[in-house]
This record gives sequence, structure tokens and C-alpha cells, in this order.
Amino acid sequence: MHPDDPDFVPSPCVSQCCLDENDVCVGCFRHVDEITGWHSADSQRRRKIISNCDERKKGKKNAS
Repeated sequence: MHPDDPDFVPSPCVSQCCLDENDVCVGCFRHVDEITGWHSADSQRRRKIISNCDERKKGKKNAS
């Protein structure tokens, strides 16, 4: 997948890579399985991963 592709979904990585006790990155909120599978994921799967990240991020804010 190339950035010029209209279906391109960029990585949510913010270069703050560190996994918490649940194997979720504290920077982008992806689970380790989502991180390792990112490059082989199609656009639909990448959008689902982004949605998962958003939900985890909301849950983290609400727990604080």
C-alpha cells in the first residue's frame, strides 16, 4: 500500500513505543498483534485497528 493510494491508511504510530501490562502500546494504543500485523493488513483491517485504538484511548482517559 502506497501513500498515494486513495485507500491508504497511515500508521497511528507516534514513536512512543512501549507496551503496557496488556501488550498495548502506550503511544498509539495498538495491541502488539495489531502492530506486528499492520504491514500485511488491508485498508479495511487498518481502519478497524484505528477504531480499536480510539476505543482503547477513550477507555484509558475515562479510567484516569
